[in-house]
Amino acid sequence: MTTAATRRWRPRSLLQLVLLAFVVVMLPLGVLMYQAGQALSELSRLAEVSARQAVSETRRARTLGSLAVEMERGARQYAVVQEESLLDIYAERVAEFRQLLARQRLLLPEDPDILALERLLNQLATLPEKEQDAFIGSLDTFVPFSRHVEGMRQATNLRIDQRLDAIRERAEQVQQRLWWQTGALVSSSLLLMLLFTRLIIRPVRQLERRILGIGSGHQDRLAGRVQGPAELVALGERLDWLTHRLEELEAQKQQFLRHMSHELKTPLASVREGSALLSDGVAGELSPRQREVLELIDASGAELQRLIEQLLDYNLLQHHRSASIERIDIATVAREVLAKHRLSLQSKDMQVEVFSGPLQWNADHQATARLLDNLVSNAVAYGEDGGKLLIRARTRQDRLELEVANTGDPIAEQDREHLFEAFYQGRARRKGALKGSGIGLSVAADCARLQNGRLELVDDPDWPVCFRLSLPVAPPQGRGSDPYNDTRPALTGQHARNLTL
Repeated sequence: MTTAATRRWRPRSLLQLVLLAFVVVMLPLGVLMYQAGQALSELSRLAEVSARQAVSETRRARTLGSLAVEMERGARQYAVVQEESLLDIYAERVAEFRQLLARQRLLLPEDPDILALERLLNQLATLPEKEQDAFIGSLDTFVPFSRHVEGMRQATNLRIDQRLDAIRERAEQVQQRLWWQTGALVSSSLLLMLLFTRLIIRPVRQLERRILGIGSGHQDRLAGRVQGPAELVALGERLDWLTHRLEELEAQKQQFLRHMSHELKTPLASVREGSALLSDGVAGELSPRQREVLELIDASGAELQRLIEQLLDYNLLQHHRSASIERIDIATVAREVLAKHRLSLQSKDMQVEVFSGPLQWNADHQATARLLDNLVSNAVAYGEDGGKLLIRARTRQDRLELEVANTGDPIAEQDREHLFEAFYQGRARRKGALKGSGIGLSVAADCARLQNGRLELVDDPDWPVCFRLSLPVAPPQGRGSDPYNDTRPALTGQHARNLTL
């Protein structure tokens, strides 16, 4: 059952975890978008205010320049035509100039040109009160007045440029701050993405390891409970139940095979012992017809015993028995296997050609003998009567190649793909009364894999059926590395010899 502590920290479902991951990962990006919007709003406001002020101040400075020109023009016209209406216009221009100059002083309070303009403007404002000669003499005041108006206009432009530079610096500061915020918040989002990815992937990988363990037969007993969303935790519990169920079924299968092998071997031993006694004449002399039937019974009993042993071997190899690598003579193993099949080879009238030894190699003696036994049995079962059987070996720099070939009908192309599958019955039929179990070649392939080798069907121009076993160089267990030094010639046809059976 799921503990309360586990329930407190893990999401209740995979959907909640995905939605939470989406919200949390998007949160820093949302903050970044908000900060960028605020910065852009600030810059837009500063730019708008600055633009308005620049336009207003530039227009005011331009207006002051125009008023200064109109004031000078009006004063000089009055000095020529002596018309009183010109003085009224002049007075209006002076008042307007004074008003705009006061507003300009708010922009440039300490500007010397504005201070000089205020002083000169006070002098020019008294011109209408002066006599004609004094009026004309005071017209020279417009020269410095115009010069200070130009200075005031340049000071205004300079002030506007300074404000633009300040806005530019502020924009650069905001941009730099946005870059830092972008880096920090995007990094936070990436870290959150990695965190939630791990939270989602971790239980999936735990489930994957569980499934691979179930498939391979290697269960990790120390593996903890799947931690994550409720759906994946429930799936992990189902896998635990499935594992226990498979273990129970496997134990039942093992028990069944043990009992069946015992129950089959016990009466089989009695049958074979009785046939042996009859063959020895204990119950009296047998007629040729009776002896023929007795030989059929004895051969069938031997075949049945071989099938039982194949089934037990297949079951043993399916449980990944570890290889016991040692230094053995491959030629001796081959002769031992051929000796077991002496009677069946004689009954088939098959000529046997085997390579001459010795040939030392690091291999599992029992697995190699079982492999050769199945290959020879296959050759006897499917080879032609009066045919040939060849066992040859050659050594490479990094491997040993052991081949078992026989004459007879070649294996059909459509059967090659399934040749090493357990219980697969090909289109070719065994020669004899008994049908095969279909696991002989599967056991042989498992024996090759047990030694990190490979068993395959190869094409040979001289032999219709040829199986090749490739065994890599391997150090013997319990000793240091002692790889086979390939200094000997290959053991092929010219090094083979005929074996009389």
